[in-house]
Amino acid sequence: MNAPADPAITRPMPHVMNTYGRLPIALSHGRGCWLWDVHGKRYLDALGGIAVNTLGHAHPKLVPALQEQVGRLIHCCNYYEIPLQEQLAATLCEISGLNAAFFCNSGLEANEAALKIARKYGHDRGIARPEIIVYERAFHGRSIATLSATGNPKIQKGFEPLVEGFVRVPMNDLAAIEAVARSNPNVVAVFLETIQGEGGVNPSRVDYLQGLRRVCDERQWLLMLDEVQCGIGRTGKWFAHQWAGILPDVMPLAKGLGSGVPIGAVVTGPRAMNVLGPGAHGTTFGGNPLAMRAGVETLRIMREDGIMENAARVGARLREGLVRELGALPGVREIRGQGLMLGVDLDRPCGVLLGRAAEAGLMISVTADSVIRIVPPLVMSAAEADQVVAILAPLVRNFLAEAAA
Repeated sequence: MNAPADPAITRPMPHVMNTYGRLPIALSHGRGCWLWDVHGKRYLDALGGIAVNTLGHAHPKLVPALQEQVGRLIHCCNYYEIPLQEQLAATLCEISGLNAAFFCNSGLEANEAALKIARKYGHDRGIARPEIIVYERAFHGRSIATLSATGNPKIQKGFEPLVEGFVRVPMNDLAAIEAVARSNPNVVAVFLETIQGEGGVNPSRVDYLQGLRRVCDERQWLLMLDEVQCGIGRTGKWFAHQWAGILPDVMPLAKGLGSGVPIGAVVTGPRAMNVLGPGAHGTTFGGNPLAMRAGVETLRIMREDGIMENAARVGARLREGLVRELGALPGVREIRGQGLMLGVDLDRPCGVLLGRAAEAGLMISVTADSVIRIVPPLVMSAAEADQVVAILAPLVRNFLAEAAA
C-alpha cells in the first residue's frame, strides 16, 4: 500500500505504530460496493480493500456461512486433517488446471513459499546457488526475501543487505530473458506478476507470457506467476494468465480468495508439486477452517452469481467511461488493465487525489506515484461503474488543470 502524498490529510494513531499514511476516515460498515464512516458519510468503494473484497461488503450469502463456521470451528492446527482444505484445494486445482495447493495467510507468505519452492527445486537439481529472474517495478511483499524480489528501491531503502539470488529484467522483453538464459546457468525460475499491481497496473503481454512458458520448458525452469492481486476473477477469467492460454508451475494467490478473511495459497503443477515435503515448510494459522470456509464460499458464490462474468462486463464499461472522459486529456498517459483492475496513468505524481476522491465520496488508491488504481469489489454494477467515472473524471480534470496553470 502506498501512503498518500499529502501529509496534511493524514494523521497518526497514538498507540499504533506509524507505518501507514492514513486518511482521517474511520469506517463503520458496508453493503455491497458502499461503505459508511462513523459519522454516517457514504463512499462508493472502487478500492475493495486493495482488491480484497471480491464479494463486496456484508454479502448476504457469505455472512451467514462465516457465522455458521465461527460457531463450529475457527482454528485447527495442521497436525490433523482439515476437510475444508481439501475442498478448497480441489476447487482451485479444478479451475486452474494445476495439481496441488498449500495454504497460508497472505500474499507475502504465498510468495515466500514460492521462493522457497524455487530454491529447493534448484538444489534438488544440483545447483548450489539457485537464482530467480524477477522484474523491474515488481512488488511481491515486504518480508526481507519478497522485498528483495520486489523492484522498488524506495521501499527497499533502509532494509539492506537484501537477499541475494535474484536477476532483474524489464517487463515484456523476451530478449532479456533469453540473454539471461544464455549467460546464467544458475537460474531456476522466472517470477512475475501477471499484471503488476503496486508497480502501476502493468500487464504482461499475451505473447510475452507464451514466450516465457516456452523458455521455461526449454530450460526446465519454474514459471511462477504471482496472481495475488490480479487473480480470482478480477480480469474476467479465474486467473489473468489464462488469457494467454498457458499454465504456470507455481501460482501464489491471496487477496480476493477469502473476500476479506486473511488467506493465501500456492497452487502448483507437476514440476513443482512435490518439491516440498513434510517439515520443509509450514504455518500455524494457514489453512484454518474459517479461512478455508471463506475461500470455499467465495468461489461457490462467484460461480452461482456469475461474478467473474460481471467483472468482465462491468470492467469493460468502466474502462470505456474512463477512456471517453479522460483518455484525450493532456497529462493522461494511458488507461490500462483488464476487467476490474484498471489504472489511469498520469504524467505527474497524483497522491493528493486519494484524499480529494474520499472527500467526494469515492475510494480509490494511487500507486507508483502517478497511477490511479481502481480495483473495486467484483459485484460492482454498471450503474455504480458509471458513478465512479462521474466522480473521478472531474477530479482528474481539475487536478491536471491546476498543474498546468
